[in-house]
Amino acid sequence: MERYDVVIVGAGPGGSGAALEAAKRGLRVLMLEKRQEIGSPKRCGEGLSKNAAKRIGIEPNPMWIRREIKGATCYAPNGTFVRIDYKDSPEGWVIERKLFDKYLAGMAVKAGARIMSKTEVVGLLREDWIISGVELESNGRKWKVRAPIVIAADGVESMLAREAGLDTTLKLPDVASGVQFEMTGIDIDPDRIELYFGNDVAPGGYVWIFPKDENTANVGIGVRRPYSSKPAIDYLRDFIDKRPGLKKGSILEVNSGGVPVGGFMESMVTDNFMVVGDAAHQVNPIHGGGMAEAFVGGRLAGQVAAEAKNARDYSETFLSRYNDMWWKERGNMLKKVLKLRMVVEELRDDELDWLAENLKGEDMVEFSRAKGFRMLAKLLMNKPRLMGLTKKLM
Repeated sequence: MERYDVVIVGAGPGGSGAALEAAKRGLRVLMLEKRQEIGSPKRCGEGLSKNAAKRIGIEPNPMWIRREIKGATCYAPNGTFVRIDYKDSPEGWVIERKLFDKYLAGMAVKAGARIMSKTEVVGLLREDWIISGVELESNGRKWKVRAPIVIAADGVESMLAREAGLDTTLKLPDVASGVQFEMTGIDIDPDRIELYFGNDVAPGGYVWIFPKDENTANVGIGVRRPYSSKPAIDYLRDFIDKRPGLKKGSILEVNSGGVPVGGFMESMVTDNFMVVGDAAHQVNPIHGGGMAEAFVGGRLAGQVAAEAKNARDYSETFLSRYNDMWWKERGNMLKKVLKLRMVVEELRDDELDWLAENLKGEDMVEFSRAKGFRMLAKLLMNKPRLMGLTKKLM
């Protein structure tokens, strides 16, 4: 029977962050991916900001960059827009996620981790009720791997976290249904991302256009119940059909799936077990971005796994330092961003129009960083119906 210090289930950014950190600290690491290709299929608009890259700890690499982003435009329902021009252009990139995930996984391998793709975890192993490894299946073969720590990075549908006894339930408003077309032969601004808001356009979410070259872009949507009344793909097709510059294009790829945008887990550990990334709902609740959040969560879990080995203590009490580190480094900030989402989802279309007329590009940047809420609260006080929403920002 194979033995490792830690087994990581899922080879996305969360899994690679955990594998890299644990391997760097001398642990014998096995990372498993159930799909035959790391990074595919993607559930991602593929936007990566400079700030996110910094948190991950990587420099831009032509291997996975498709387009530099120099600005953004946010559209209200009536067409009023807020334009953001980044001072230090580019502010970020539209990447090729299939290559990016492989790049991160490769970093983990260089540090000493081992990866197995097309290998599914069919269950947790237990000895005297204590998690002691995983049971695997690949190409009809089944076998067992022992490890004193299992880290689940297996996405929003994580079965392992539930099997381990963690409550990963998401309420309807805290999960977005997303659909994205990679389209080509379309008319776009190749240097700017575009975001469209409105209760008719994308109830409980937004539409995005992320350029990948001069006439190719990811055109996607995220909507949420109970605000939406039909499937996300129907809203996306309606949006495209009303815009000749998009309607004339061809679809190269279709991706869909659920994205957690809230429902943060106060505790992400139990004895011999930790959960990271989408499986732990480590996602920005206002825009749904999760690559950097997942990688940071994985890195912290990898660090705690190494500390647990050194202490020979794999108890929930010891592993709970991962909770403390996550909440201090990212969780508390994301909770503030969640408050902003809760305000935006209460606005009618005419109020979104009014807000767009009174905001600047710099304000939008501040909001995404959980800053500027006092200014927004002061602005909302000018509308009697919105005065009560200011409490959600505090």
